[in-house]
Amino acid sequence: MNGMQRDEGRILRFGVRARGRLIVFLLFLIAFPIPTETAATPDVPSFSHVFVIVCENREFDEVIGNAKMPRFNAWAKEYTLLDQYYAVTHPSLPNYIAMIGGDFFGIQTNCTDCLIRARSLPDLLEDAGRTWKTYQEGLPEPGFTGARAGRYAQKHNPFVYFEPVRNDRARLERSVVPLEQLAEDLTQGGLPDFSFITPDMCNSGHDCGLEVTDAWLGRVVDAILQSPGFDRTSLIVLTFDEGTTTRNCCGSPPLASGGRIATVLISPLIQRGFRDETPYSHYSLLKTIAAAWGLPELGRSADPAVNLIALPFQGAAAATDD
Repeated sequence: MNGMQRDEGRILRFGVRARGRLIVFLLFLIAFPIPTETAATPDVPSFSHVFVIVCENREFDEVIGNAKMPRFNAWAKEYTLLDQYYAVTHPSLPNYIAMIGGDFFGIQTNCTDCLIRARSLPDLLEDAGRTWKTYQEGLPEPGFTGARAGRYAQKHNPFVYFEPVRNDRARLERSVVPLEQLAEDLTQGGLPDFSFITPDMCNSGHDCGLEVTDAWLGRVVDAILQSPGFDRTSLIVLTFDEGTTTRNCCGSPPLASGGRIATVLISPLIQRGFRDETPYSHYSLLKTIAAAWGLPELGRSADPAVNLIALPFQGAAAATDD
């Protein structure tokens, strides 16, 4: 073998070894990819308790700045006001359905027999080992599924429209309860992780004036804030089911066109005196609850056009670690 042949042999062996090393390197990259920079996503805290309180049928401008609602406006100034929050549609019922179902399933009336065979927020909460209750003012007894009782109206109680809840008597009696139960749960350690609170037809503002609604909110919110159950990682959401216009946001065509509604976040975690101008909707609230507790996103809450309510909580992660 002459010198040129020996050189060619060395080159060939080197090439084989180099290709082998390259294959090993590529396999390493597949198994252990190098992290790449991504845009930072603001954190949503893992809340201890979430209280959602829903009032009725008022556009943003009817509430914010209204002298008949001094308590609501005081909270809006002290805590966080979501300036561009929109209801999903009209009338009331499909908005309530969307708040826990991620869709209104084609419902366009305040029907009482339009049951839904689908999963909803209660199913996700229970799958994750979490608890829930809806406190319905005027509900005559736990688990009641009638359409009306005095000033109680089923159309403001979305939970009983979902068959997996409605057809399970134990779930109904445990988690669909009269508002009076809230006082006991606040003081006796019976609070669930998620509470959905609905005033009756008068106190919600549906049949009575906003001064009545504001006084009712004052009593209920004060009771929550002063209870041992409301801690530094709790959240209260004050909102309305719908507005009185078709103002809209979020996608094209818009996912929410039920009017612009006043929504306030009350929590030790949020930015104080903050006005968030990000477009949000009822789907955003559902998306945010799911993010906080590591739940799957339901229906339209998973749409990229639905914004997570994260900006008000910037800096909250550090506060909860103190």
